[in-house]
Amino acid sequence: MIYYKSEDDIERIRESAEILSRAHSEIAAEIKPGVATRKLDALAESYIMDHGGVPSFKNYNGFPFSLCISLNENVVHGLPSEYELKEGDIVSIDCGVFYKGFHSDCAYTYPVGEVSIEIEALLKVTKESLYIGIEKAVAGNRVGDISNSIQTYVEKHGYSVVRELVGHGLGRGLHESPEVPNYGKRGRGAKLKPGLVIAIEPMINLGGKSIVQETDGWTIRTTDRMPSAHFEHTIAIFQDKTEILTTHKYLEEKICK
Repeated sequence: MIYYKSEDDIERIRESAEILSRAHSEIAAEIKPGVATRKLDALAESYIMDHGGVPSFKNYNGFPFSLCISLNENVVHGLPSEYELKEGDIVSIDCGVFYKGFHSDCAYTYPVGEVSIEIEALLKVTKESLYIGIEKAVAGNRVGDISNSIQTYVEKHGYSVVRELVGHGLGRGLHESPEVPNYGKRGRGAKLKPGLVIAIEPMINLGGKSIVQETDGWTIRTTDRMPSAHFEHTIAIFQDKTEILTTHKYLEEKICK
């Protein structure tokens, strides 16, 4: 069942998304060689709690942290640890905030210092594919229009789309209907109507599309151990426009060069 949101609901999600976007900027300022990923998790949790929110992921289905921190070949659901970031790493950070009864969700893959040209291109195309998908997220279109636009763009550049992991609706629940795959056919899937709030999140691999779950029970990585990138926004669909509720603007102002 798809839950459509009122304007008041969307305003609360917008407020949640503002806290989330600011939390990402706090994280971005600390991403550099030598920083333990556990420190990033603690930083995000403190910021969210200090601003009246609750980390959406912590204790969700037993997940023990506030951030999913996925390094290099890890796609999603990586666990913060004492691992210290190294020059040339990429680190995908996925975070959610629950505020005034509603969730928001946002992810960004950060380069650590200088990365290879190959990886830089992967990050660029994956991020671009997110906005290409959002362009198709308008009232009257269908989920498949979003999915197909992302798939077509990234495959044109020689990358692979993860099939088993998808975007989703969200609101009072962190994961609601409909699912929003990053591959598919135009004109298929749920119709996009005003009041729909969804998270669009391309997860794109440099190598093949196959993934496996690590023995920690959480981390998902590429089977071929090639790097993977992940970018995500929470968006709201209105009759005459689509609004991106989260923003990468704050974090991009803070990224360590």
